[in-house]
Amino acid sequence: MLTRESLQSGRYFDTLELPPEYRWPQSRIDASLAETLAARPDNGDDLWIFAYGSLMWNPLLEFDRRELATLHGWRRRFSIRSVAGRGSIAIPGRMLALEPGGTTQGVALQLPRLSREQELRVVWTREMISGAYLPTWAPVTLADDTDAYAIVFVANAAQPLFERDASVGTSAPIIARASGSFGTNAEYVFQLEASLLEHQLHDAYIASLAAELRRLIASEGRDG
Repeated sequence: MLTRESLQSGRYFDTLELPPEYRWPQSRIDASLAETLAARPDNGDDLWIFAYGSLMWNPLLEFDRRELATLHGWRRRFSIRSVAGRGSIAIPGRMLALEPGGTTQGVALQLPRLSREQELRVVWTREMISGAYLPTWAPVTLADDTDAYAIVFVANAAQPLFERDASVGTSAPIIARASGSFGTNAEYVFQLEASLLEHQLHDAYIASLAAELRRLIASEGRDG
């Protein structure tokens, strides 16, 4: 189970059951964090994380502020092959990521200054365990129309788990049959859909994917 304690203690590495060939050691995760902070585009005191998936409803982070935000230049896509958590080597699923193009509405989390390093280590352990993402500084617009730079975890197209075809037609059948130690892949999509609705946000891709998943699951039930 994904918890803050499992991330801080290191048990997350074992509970995820990620095959060794895909797993980054803690030293590489720490190096990625250091490299990202060194590339920070401004010297402001505030540090934001942009949440567009499970960080929206299960952040497992301490934060000072939580604001609706729009990310410019990126769009949601299920473009990373999931071989653990909500998929397996035998029946892989898909993980959510961001690809270039469009905009994404989500939530920006402002980390506390006094415990920023600790919180960043928690989120890096969670997101960078396989190196499937590329931590990126990107501009976001907060709900009050102020602009800020935020850390965003986008798809790493050079990583072996990246899948170029993330269309609804391709992804939905894959997601419909995948599951793992964290539950079914379809449950994740439905949680994301519910979280977007709760925040009064809309994503046409996610809405279409959720609708197609319901159709496939209902069809399989009838066939059975």
